[in-house]
Amino acid sequence: MRGLVFLGKASALALLSIGFAAATITNPHGAASAVANVTLGPSGLPLPRFVSLKSGRVNARIGPSFSYPVAWLYLKEGLPVEILQEYDTWRKIRDADGSEGWINQSLLSGRRTGIIAPWQKGKDAELPLFAEPDKKASSVALIEPGVIGTIRSCNGQWCELDFSGRTGWMAQTLVWGAYPGELIKD
Repeated sequence: MRGLVFLGKASALALLSIGFAAATITNPHGAASAVANVTLGPSGLPLPRFVSLKSGRVNARIGPSFSYPVAWLYLKEGLPVEILQEYDTWRKIRDADGSEGWINQSLLSGRRTGIIAPWQKGKDAELPLFAEPDKKASSVALIEPGVIGTIRSCNGQWCELDFSGRTGWMAQTLVWGAYPGELIKD
């Protein structure tokens, strides 16, 4: 099942929209927003924002409580997801495929990871990982679309990533897990 149908209570939907405010912030995980005004969720953290899955078995539910049915099970620790909404200890997330669901915050980590060009997944292409943030720099590895790496930093144009000990730079536009122009410091 790829799409979700929210079968929840109207009151839960109303609560989701309460408590959002605009402010200039820096994400406590080291990411400075590229936009001066961002929306803060009830947690005080920006919405939307990227996080990753803390566990190798994470249920995505159709609503924000354990009483809602599981839509599917994520099996990849470190998978980047985007938090769209917050309700109590629940986070509505979106994955790189565009699927949305609710996950308990205890199963999410502030560790930043990125999927390389998931929109090119399955195509016979490899993307260069550069030694420096420059297209003319030497390539240190070729990365297949869909591979997940740990984001070490992003300067707004380039992201430094680690792929199982192989570190290098990739254009930020190829990394699903960092917003365009977002600054991330390790």
